[in-house]
Amino acid sequence: MTEALRATGVGKTLGGTTALDGAEITVRSGEVYGLLGPNGAGKTTLMKAVAGLLSPDAGEIALFGRPLSDRSRREVGTLIEGPGLWPHLNALEHVTVHAQLRGVPEEWGHEALRSLGMLDVAHRRTSTHSLGMRWRLGIALALLARPRLLVLDEPTNGLDPVGMRDIRELLRDLASVGVTTLVSSHQLDQVARTCDRVGVLVAGGTAYEGPLDGLAGDNDLEAGFFDLVTRAHGGVR
Repeated sequence: MTEALRATGVGKTLGGTTALDGAEITVRSGEVYGLLGPNGAGKTTLMKAVAGLLSPDAGEIALFGRPLSDRSRREVGTLIEGPGLWPHLNALEHVTVHAQLRGVPEEWGHEALRSLGMLDVAHRRTSTHSLGMRWRLGIALALLARPRLLVLDEPTNGLDPVGMRDIRELLRDLASVGVTTLVSSHQLDQVARTCDRVGVLVAGGTAYEGPLDGLAGDNDLEAGFFDLVTRAHGGVR
């Protein structure tokens, strides 16, 4: 299977603090890959590096077998640290503006809204949207340019159980047509239902990468995760 993303030995210091320390992950084309780790482990920093929002101090990142560049990043759709919406615009106006900025047909935006179940609220200002609705619109904008790779930071944040199920089904549907997703989450049950493989970051480095059943200790994913984090921290919680 070809690789959509490979990060090798990625390091980054932010404000004198080591955010990434030799992080390494390999995301295969067409899979849903879960990026796990405690707060401060470096998940968002790694996603920003993949998206080109910051430059690593060390290491390499490749997309679809090519070094990270402005050209390769055009094939990436991102939702990192919130959707960043304009409160005075509605959902339809958001996708129209973004379609113009990205040079893609406006109809693609309508399709993205439809896939996220947003058409019925497309004319409502985002200032009236619930948190879950704003995240849905953020994912729609990430899908707008029909990317080959999606990078989603906590995409089920604020969603009710129905919304979480819809996002899970959307990611699996996208995978079935070859779209790759790198998704971070603190919700282990959602990861177990959605992801093909996972990578676990601890203190900026990769503590585990592989199938979920390799992480679950005694068939208990939560126990296996906490045990891994504890061992990576030298046995201290």
